Amino acid sequence: MSNPSAHLHIFDHPLIHHKLSYIRDRHTNTRDFRRLLSEIATLMTYEVCRDFVTESAEVETPLERTRVRRIATPITLVPVLRAGLGMTRGVLEMIPEARVGHIGIRRDESTALPVGYYTKLPSDVAAGPVILVDPMLATGGSSDYAITLLREAGCTDVRLVCLVAAPEGVARLAKAHPEVRIYAAALDRELDSNKYIRPGLGDAGDRCYGTG
Repeated sequence: MSNPSAHLHIFDHPLIHHKLSYIRDRHTNTRDFRRLLSEIATLMTYEVCRDFVTESAEVETPLERTRVRRIATPITLVPVLRAGLGMTRGVLEMIPEARVGHIGIRRDESTALPVGYYTKLPSDVAAGPVILVDPMLATGGSSDYAITLLREAGCTDVRLVCLVAAPEGVARLAKAHPEVRIYAAALDRELDSNKYIRPGLGDAGDRCYGTG
């Protein structure tokens, strides 16, 4: 089995820690939760894109022509509905030219297994890197499902961005998709008997949209 830690990048940044502390707080209201989620996604995106392939181009500055570097391939952002939508705006703040696909997955509460209900991706989604966003990596079932769909569409560069991750989910993805890098703001302690992340932050979708 692959070493899970080799596929996991935890952000050790004071601003991310600061904002995450308020996201965890049960007293943080919906408006602030949504704003903080977007802000953390923006901060994380800088590192997620660090090794994107670039190509040379030529532009005219106000003084002369010069060579510049630009990202060589299209970028696709894919939020896992619905909680992943809360991170979409933050990523697009950094990459406004990214295309946005969607994968809808719900959890069967009786089995804790993922159930897909919607998929819409660019026809050439495999032409460049894919940033898959889902705030919670718990059992890894939803992320495994989404990554499998992307792999079946031909994607070879998939990066998962989440807010908090559980060791169980990280281990599952390291085994099922060892080529996928996981970026998280925090690695939490464990899953409880109901498959919720502890200490966690509650249901990200409910807290983001005020439906809890």
